[in-house]
Amino acid sequence: MFGVVTRNEEELEWSEFDLGFYEVKDVTGRAAEPVESGVNMVSCFGDNAAVDASPELAPLSEDGERATRDRPYFDWAYVCPTREDYREGVLEIVADCAEVNPDVRLDDIGFPRAEYCYCDRCNEQFEESEYDDRFEWRASVITEFVADAADRIPGKTYLTLYPDPYPGHLSERAGLDLDALAEYVDEFVVPLYDMAYLTTYWLEVIASGFEDALDVPFSIELYAVDVDIDSLIQATEVADAYADDVFFGYDASNARAALRRFEAEARDGVSHG
Repeated sequence: MFGVVTRNEEELEWSEFDLGFYEVKDVTGRAAEPVESGVNMVSCFGDNAAVDASPELAPLSEDGERATRDRPYFDWAYVCPTREDYREGVLEIVADCAEVNPDVRLDDIGFPRAEYCYCDRCNEQFEESEYDDRFEWRASVITEFVADAADRIPGKTYLTLYPDPYPGHLSERAGLDLDALAEYVDEFVVPLYDMAYLTTYWLEVIASGFEDALDVPFSIELYAVDVDIDSLIQATEVADAYADDVFFGYDASNARAALRRFEAEARDGVSHG
């Protein structure tokens, strides 16, 4: 199955796409009304606007550095996953989406990096928890949130993963315990973004790693903005060999053109290996 990730509602209806994800809340904090024609997508803990308005929402490192977009390695600001007031607001958005379309995608799930969070609230909750290992405690925080979100999703629950299938890395980096999350997630989505896809061997390496790591279906999301169609077709073929579904991000016109060629050449028996 092939689909699109978009902010433009009309693109969800294009016949080339079997499925569309529609951004209801993105990392900028921009919000839109959920739609019936696509799977509504919610950025859970990435939120520039919320952190700009209330910097205390951001997770803290042991050195007191906030996880904001002005720091190295951060493209957007994060909200600490233990902020109960913020969590409840996100869960309300998820519930609103599920009322319009029963399937929902959870995006930007987890702690921002391995060195977060050491805010007073996280320190207190960890000390009062049953866990001796802070990474195990963080994973329990995220799993609990995903379970709460899945309870509000009557259809299919999608969850976006950071593209690192190496054993233990997602748990250490973001607090994502894949085995625990599999109880609540119907399909994981792995964005494998590149500006050109001039080589595709790394796509195969990462995709095969997730194939080994996951016991539930997973899809691959490719970047489609200004990517040469021939290169995007080759990336599509690699992704399609491993993933249950392939999605294209943020340029529906380019994705549509690539899919038309990909499917036409597949009918003619042409291989892009």
